[in-house]
Amino acid sequence: MEHITLLLAIVVVTALVFDFTNGFHDTANAMATTISTGAMKPKTAVAMSAVLNLIGAFLSVEVAKTISGGIVNEDGIRTEVIFAALVGAILWNLLTWLLGLPSSSSHALFGGLIGAAVMSAGWSSINGGTVVTKVLLPAIAAPLVAGIAAMLATRLTYRINRNVTDPNQLKSTAKGYRAGQIASAGLVSLAHGTNDAQKTMGIITLALVTSGVLAPGSNPPMWVIVSAGVAIALGTYLGGWRIIRTMGKGLTDLQPPQGFAAQTSAATVILASSHLGFSLSTTQSCSGAVMGSGLGRKGGVVRWSTATRMFVAWGLTLPAAGLVGAGAEFLTKQGPWGIAVTAVILVGGSFAIWLASRRQPVDHTNVNDTDGSDEPQGVVTTAIAAVQPPPAGAPASDLMTTIPAPASAPDDPARPPAKV
Repeated sequence: MEHITLLLAIVVVTALVFDFTNGFHDTANAMATTISTGAMKPKTAVAMSAVLNLIGAFLSVEVAKTISGGIVNEDGIRTEVIFAALVGAILWNLLTWLLGLPSSSSHALFGGLIGAAVMSAGWSSINGGTVVTKVLLPAIAAPLVAGIAAMLATRLTYRINRNVTDPNQLKSTAKGYRAGQIASAGLVSLAHGTNDAQKTMGIITLALVTSGVLAPGSNPPMWVIVSAGVAIALGTYLGGWRIIRTMGKGLTDLQPPQGFAAQTSAATVILASSHLGFSLSTTQSCSGAVMGSGLGRKGGVVRWSTATRMFVAWGLTLPAAGLVGAGAEFLTKQGPWGIAVTAVILVGGSFAIWLASRRQPVDHTNVNDTDGSDEPQGVVTTAIAAVQPPPAGAPASDLMTTIPAPASAPDDPARPPAKV
């Protein structure tokens, strides 16, 4: 700690600020479905998620080692590069939060780091193989695997209970699924702390290595683990209500069995990837699981207009954060005044986004006020609705149908003569 310079201290604080934004940006991953189905009250849900995020931060350091010694070459990377990378990640996180889009905080961090490193030392500073195998491939596979697993789990859940018709049994089953949903939400929160808190640990460790405080390949010190865990827990408790609304109500209408299936599937994928050191996006995993559970229920549909905006945000995250990170690094290369200007841009941009969010505030009191009914139906949703069988029951009393008689040829001998 005695070798930490002013610049390194600024980088550490900025990394913890990113960790804080990561917490409230990704609260929806664990708690959106639990809140939307009424399994837990909003403030209680985010409080439980915050505690489990903190606990999860202490379970593993595999992802942290992937970031601190895998994505970029530590040789030749200056501490200013880490600062520039964090600027790009924080601003993208805040912008997507303002828009209510569940984009990946992980990819924002990776994009900022890659853009800043390329601006500083060229493309040779990037370990392309690690980026492909540990970042890009998991980004494609995670939502697909989680979505398919959630869809199958949802179908299995409804099939098991298809013969339950007694009202008391139905009520008891619903309570059981709500309890299971709370447990699975806790598992997602634990997995989120295990995976995402480590990303900040890896960034701080990389900054310590580039400053000569730690030897290359070192594990994160205990004070780094503790501070990263506390920062992400505080951000989680704040609650990213805009994204919670999108995940819980904007993508599909969830029932407790679907919420249970979605969260269990997502938690399994996240914990498995953390154990293997794959730094995947918990946002993409959970979003894929929510969409899969929406398609898994008979009659359930996904609001593809919302999903499309989310997919676009996913695709833009790496390059957009990379461009901001590269621009920030261009400034920091100019010397102390450039670092100061970059810090002013970060603070000013963050404040401007916060002011914009106050125009239409979303918090725990109105997070469930919308059900997505104002969303225009996409082509897929309309097609699915068109092939749904009509409800059984008696026809409406005011419904009249006229069936015209088939026309006959004029010389048809079987046709009786017309009466005049």
